[in-house]
Amino acid sequence: MRKLILTTLAVLPLMASAQYKSEVWSPDNGDGTYTNPVINADYSDPDVCVGPSGEDYYLTASSFQCTPGLPVLHSRDLVNWQIVGYALKELYTGNKELTEHFSTPQHGAGVWAPSIRYHNGEYYIYWGDPDFGVFMVKTKDPAGEWEKPVCVIEGKGMIDTTPLWDDDGRCYLVNGWANSRGKFASVLCVRELNKEGTKAIGNPVIVFDGNGTENRTCEGPKFYKRDGWYWIMCPAGGVPTGFQLAMRSKSPYGPYEHKIVLAQGKTNINGPHQGGWIHTKYGEDWFLHFQDKEAYGRVVHLNPVDWSTGWPIMGKKGEPVSTYKKPKSNSTVIVNPVESDEFSSPVLGKQWQWHANYHQFFGMPTAFGTMRVYTHKVSDHFKNLWEVPNLLLQKTPADEFTVTTKLCFTSKADGQVGGLIMMGHNYQALALKRIGREFQLLMITCQDADRGKPQHEELVATLKPTAEDKIDYKPGIHEDIYLRLMVKDSKVKFAYSLNGKKFTDCGQEYQMKEGKWIGAKFGYVAYDTNPKTDKGWVEADWIHVSR
Repeated sequence: MRKLILTTLAVLPLMASAQYKSEVWSPDNGDGTYTNPVINADYSDPDVCVGPSGEDYYLTASSFQCTPGLPVLHSRDLVNWQIVGYALKELYTGNKELTEHFSTPQHGAGVWAPSIRYHNGEYYIYWGDPDFGVFMVKTKDPAGEWEKPVCVIEGKGMIDTTPLWDDDGRCYLVNGWANSRGKFASVLCVRELNKEGTKAIGNPVIVFDGNGTENRTCEGPKFYKRDGWYWIMCPAGGVPTGFQLAMRSKSPYGPYEHKIVLAQGKTNINGPHQGGWIHTKYGEDWFLHFQDKEAYGRVVHLNPVDWSTGWPIMGKKGEPVSTYKKPKSNSTVIVNPVESDEFSSPVLGKQWQWHANYHQFFGMPTAFGTMRVYTHKVSDHFKNLWEVPNLLLQKTPADEFTVTTKLCFTSKADGQVGGLIMMGHNYQALALKRIGREFQLLMITCQDADRGKPQHEELVATLKPTAEDKIDYKPGIHEDIYLRLMVKDSKVKFAYSLNGKKFTDCGQEYQMKEGKWIGAKFGYVAYDTNPKTDKGWVEADWIHVSR
């Protein structure tokens, strides 16, 4: 039975404001305390700012090649977060050459380590694209439309950028460097921008050098000013094993003295890595940062900050907390980033991203209460799904969870494939493939997809179509099916059902693997090895994330 769908865009603001509570991870304990991570999903390199009300916090994070890019999350208490939009519809609107470049998956490229700031009535996000330069977008409404990106500095290698507008109106930018592009790293630079923050008017100055010391791989700097001191907060020592530095100077150009202010210590929270500092209207100080959890990606933690020594000592005496009292706020709302989807909206849910710049040939919502993903025509040298741009995916939301989806796969010709996938350097999918007048249900597995290794297919079952077109001049056959994946301890297990009640396990338990700078992601796959046939499609009715 088809679901009813809202037919007017006028109701979308109401829909967007609905409060979603996750069944699998909610950090708010309901007793005035929270448990880390506050976002148990891959929001890598997070940064945060507070709006003029002092009650609205906005967070953004790296999105690399995935689109829409630059996710924007909102919170009223730094613990309960929801996705309110994206600052980039594509990479990069207004630049035809770059838009075309990112129309195919550029794994690990694109948006690196952004910073978000509120200045003079507007919100700004800066980031470094390691291949093309430093970019900026701005808006008056962070949950609304953002202006087209501006290239502030053109060139390779610049990453992890943060602006600082000084008391006299001058603007400075700090950045790190990508060794993969420039063949040097572990240094931080400061240069001056024009007061609008749209172009560099000064040359870079090295203000910190971690080479040859424990502060190797210093990167991800965030720039602040407090009580007459210029502060740079950045991680060093390696991503899974490093720590947080704070450095201070009386000049934006240094020299800076530095101190380790947060490290793993005796806790089980490795890293802890880069993030952003917030001073609240209630006089409290907090630090949001990520922890690298391998296949699950880089999840977001919240730690208190103590300035009583003149340095921002984070967590509990410099070690990260697991459970702590919530920040002071006027909010009692418990809300989490959305995961499940009924596909009852005429716009794509905010949890979803494509693996490259979106094209309408990838698929679109329907008026029938479904999401349609068309089969992508793969290349003649196809080996695996690393090349496929129309993967519709979302982040893993917890260490343990179950995903169940109801879908119908429509095929117009042999060799068309569609189903449910857990994607990364290694991946596994449970998918239907048309062979003649039947469907094969396959476990599709690939090790080292990024290295061009071929995927392998294992037959699970052969299924008769649940429906066939009789009068279409290019008739299709259809299969209604329920697909499920279950995750625990970074391993995934698939199952299927023909009635939604009895599920049959299939394939072997599979070790999840992160992607290029991103965690493993799950969602829909649809592709086709025959370039001359009409497209088939996955028609997803709903997807539920549960315990």
